[in-house]
Amino acid sequence: MSVKKTFLSPWRSLLFFVILLATLVWLLPFVSAILTSMRSNDDIITRGFLALPRQISFNSYKVAWTRGGLSHYLPNSFIITIPSLVLTLILSSLSAYALARFRFRGNRLFLYMYVGGMMLPFQVLLLPVFRLTDALGLYDTYWGLIAFHTAFQLGFCTFLLRNYMRTVPGEILEAARIDGCSELRIWAQIMMPLTLPAIAALATLEFTWIFNDYLLAIVLLRTDALKPVTAGLATLQGQYVTDWTVIVAGALLATIPTVLVFLFLQRYFIEGLTLGTGK
Repeated sequence: MSVKKTFLSPWRSLLFFVILLATLVWLLPFVSAILTSMRSNDDIITRGFLALPRQISFNSYKVAWTRGGLSHYLPNSFIITIPSLVLTLILSSLSAYALARFRFRGNRLFLYMYVGGMMLPFQVLLLPVFRLTDALGLYDTYWGLIAFHTAFQLGFCTFLLRNYMRTVPGEILEAARIDGCSELRIWAQIMMPLTLPAIAALATLEFTWIFNDYLLAIVLLRTDALKPVTAGLATLQGQYVTDWTVIVAGALLATIPTVLVFLFLQRYFIEGLTLGTGK
C-alpha cells in the first residue's frame, strides 16, 4: 500500500501544479483588467497594457459611472433582465410541468420543437426579429427586448425543467389530486418547491445570459437612454482616441451584479448541477 501511495504522490503533485497553472492563466486577464482600470490612459499609451501601474487611481470608476453613463445604463439592465427572467421561469415551468406530467397528443412534438429551437442559430433570426418588433410597435422599447429574451430562452429552460420534473415521484401528485388540489395549485405549491434547485440553477444562468446580452440590445434599441450596460459600454469608445481605463472600469462595474447573483445562489446552483450523480 505504501509503495502504491509513493508511486501516486508525484502524479498528484504534477496534477496539482497543472491545475494551479491553469487557474493562474485563467485569472491573468481579470488581474490585468483590474490593473488597467487603476492606471491613467497616458500611462497605457506610453508604456503598454502589460506594464504595472506607476500610480494607482480609482478615478476611472468615477468617470465610467458619471460621464460614461453607467448610472442609467446599469438600471436599464435590471429593468430588462428581471422581468425577462421572471417571465421565462414562470412560462417554462408551466410548459415543463405539462410536458412532464401529462400525456396528450403532440407531447413529443412540442418537446422536439423546443429542442429544435435551441439548435437554430441565433444570428439568422435577427432580421425577422427586427421586422417583427417594428411591425408590432415594440421597436426601441423595453417590452420588445423583454419579449424576445423570454421567447429565446423558453426552449432551453423548458427542456431542462421538464427532465427534472420527471424525476419527482408521481405518488405525491396523485395524493394531492385525491385531496382535491387543482393542477395549478399542485404546480405552485408542490412541483415548484420540489424543483427549486433546478430553478435556482437556471435563474443563475439566465440572469447572466440576459444581463450580458449585447446583440439583441443593439438590434432592438436605438435610444441611448434605453440601452443596457452592455450596449452602453460600446458608446465609451471614441472615434479617434479611446480611454481604455474608463472602458475597463465600466466593464468591471458591469460584472458586479452577475457575481453577486452567483454568490447568493451558489448553493442551489451546485445542487442543480450535481443532482442525479449519486443515490
